[in-house]
Amino acid sequence: MKHYAGLDIALKETAVCIVDETGQICRELKVPSHPQDLARVLKDPALRLERIGLEAGPLSQWLFEGLARAGLLVICIETRHTKAFLAPSAADRPQALAGKGHCR
Repeated sequence: MKHYAGLDIALKETAVCIVDETGQICRELKVPSHPQDLARVLKDPALRLERIGLEAGPLSQWLFEGLARAGLLVICIETRHTKAFLAPSAADRPQALAGKGHCR
């Protein structure tokens, strides 16, 4: 089964939400905001990650480059575009990035 991940990046920690191809949440966790820590979680052999979405921000370029170098397919989504599909609650941001079509 294919999986998709949405990353809500903050300075110290990144919220990660992984959904399957039906949009069902498979895993939610917080990981230090460092490419190596994120890659370690996202390269889990149990997952077949098709794409990882992260919102553009101050750390995005650094994390994008680190995840791409780790062999992960990453897309960076412009902040103004995410507002059109995000759920009302900020807590739902990684789920929205992963599951509402931008990563799929």
